Parts: sequence; C-alpha cells; structure tokens
Amino acid sequence: MLRRNLIATTLLTAGVIMSETESAEAQGAPDLENTLYLELKDGRVTIQLLPELAPQHVERIKVLTRRGFYDNTPFHRVIEGFMAQGGDPTGTGTGGSDLPNLPAEFSPPSRARFVRGTLGAARTQDPNTANSQFFIMFAPATSLDGQYTIWGRVTAGMDAVDKIKRGAGQSGQVRDPDRIRSAKIAADVR
Repeated sequence: MLRRNLIATTLLTAGVIMSETESAEAQGAPDLENTLYLELKDGRVTIQLLPELAPQHVERIKVLTRRGFYDNTPFHRVIEGFMAQGGDPTGTGTGGSDLPNLPAEFSPPSRARFVRGTLGAARTQDPNTANSQFFIMFAPATSLDGQYTIWGRVTAGMDAVDKIKRGAGQSGQVRDPDRIRSAKIAADVR
C-alpha cells in the first residue's frame, strides 16, 4: 500500500492525477505501446503517452512517429523557464502534417496540470487546431491548465530537455535550432 501511495503521489506531482487502478498499473512493466522515445543531442527522453486523457492526440503522435514525421524536426520556439516547442517540419511555427486538425481534448485541472515535464498539443487561437506541433514544459504554467490538450509526460531524460537551445526574446524563435534526432514508439524498438 505504501508503494502504491508513493507512485500515486509521484504521478500527482508530475501533473497527472490518476485513479487508484491506474496507479496500480504504474507499478508493473511500462506500457511500451504508450511510451515514446525522443533522441535528442544530449540523450534520450522517455515520454509516457496518456491515452486516458487525450486518446485522439496520442493516436496522432503514434501515427506520425511511426511515419518518421518527427525525425530531424526542430525545436523552433524555446522560451527559458517556460517550454520547448517542436513538431513543425518547416521550423516556422506554421507547419503541420497532412492529416486533419484534431478537436481539443482538454482535461480539467483536477485531472491534469501543466507542470515541469508535461507535454501539450500546440494550437492556434482556435482550440480545435492541434495537428503535429507540441511543447514540453520546463516549469509549471497554470495559465495553460484546461486550455491546451495534455497528451504525455516526461518520465526520464528531462536533463536532455533542459539542454535544448533557447530562443531569443519573448517570441522564443531559435536560430539554428536543436532537432529531434529520432522519435520511436518503445514497442517498435528492438
């Protein structure tokens, strides 16, 4: 019971509130079908995908990852103390995949929050415009809670995320940005 409470507390502080059943499942082997590996210049980042929060977004990440879409894409917008944004092959912040945009899958703050290591879906002012772009939080941002779709959380390798090259000014646009070397679903890695 102590171990289950410790895991539930850990998941809660990571910004994801899980049921006792989900917490118990966290004690077992990782779900390789819902684990994403990003290889960055400074190492591997392991991301737990959260289909219980955002099933359509998680499915989109898997489809694009398996197509190789994210390989060599830049972190085009990186703001110190806030987040690193990537997933746009053009590096302009206006690009996306050839798939249709996704409807919002916002979670109430009682279920999930934007804290350090949370991954969210980037979008325009229209909440239903998420496509391929995403961001990884460097620090908490309560202003995003309930306003953007949360689809994952970093479980290992946050030190590599912390080393992503930062952009300039409030826009965070990055010159000669760091790139995702490769993205893989753990179940596909042999």
